Amino acid sequence: MPTADNEHIAPCPDGMGVMDGWDRPAPPHRIHGNTWYVGTCGLTALLITSDQGHVVIDGASAAAGPLIAANIRALGFDPAQVRYLLNSHEHHDHAGGLAYLQQATGAPLLARQAAVASLRRGHGDRSDPQQLEPGSGFAPIGQVQAIADEHVVRVGGLAITVHATPGHTPGGTSFSWRSCEQGQCLSIAYTDSVSAISDAVYRYDQHPKAVADFRAGLQTLAAMPCDLHITPHPLASDLFARLQGQAPLRDPQACQRYAQVGQRGLERRLGEEAAGRKP
Repeated sequence: MPTADNEHIAPCPDGMGVMDGWDRPAPPHRIHGNTWYVGTCGLTALLITSDQGHVVIDGASAAAGPLIAANIRALGFDPAQVRYLLNSHEHHDHAGGLAYLQQATGAPLLARQAAVASLRRGHGDRSDPQQLEPGSGFAPIGQVQAIADEHVVRVGGLAITVHATPGHTPGGTSFSWRSCEQGQCLSIAYTDSVSAISDAVYRYDQHPKAVADFRAGLQTLAAMPCDLHITPHPLASDLFARLQGQAPLRDPQACQRYAQVGQRGLERRLGEEAAGRKP
């Protein structure tokens, strides 16, 4: 069984906030069964393994790309055996390392159609609430293949279901799969960001279809199979504390609560816009 040699990687410090430690190396962790954490202290990347090849979800930041590849190797896996890359959403803090990982693995990136153009050119357009933020671009990804909502990505015994969860970005995507360990099989949900934030120009109340899509995506999140919940920012779901046994790792209601947080944030933002108090 692969193991991690973590002596050369500093652990993540206590007291970090959700938006800290994006480029700080983190030791790789087994989450459950064939699902491994290979991201940084502040940005999630996941390796899901099989005897016929592997899948990586998210590339974190540009600086994190080499750290993710190093974590995959530290676990005893070969990046060249990664068959597909997946992405939660088309922002630099989750897509920034994908070009590097594509070069390291040779794997195509699979993405919903709404994200394909942004991933290929390395930045969004005005449909993205954060398009005009400084530093929002990332390295363009060469091989991007469009997949549909509810598509199932299969590699060996892996079956990873794609869930359309737009809102934070037009191409926002979540994923679910089953992972087994010592006879215990869990439904793992990797759910995209749900924060209704934007640059200084975008207003949600001027994009009614995007708001409707956001609400539909939150409903999708709430209904996902969700024994074990993971988010693109690990501290948003207290992942490290749960891996260390400080809180339950399994929590079947976690996705519902996460969707409720997103719903409250969206309604609060719309109320602020209606009152002329846009942040």
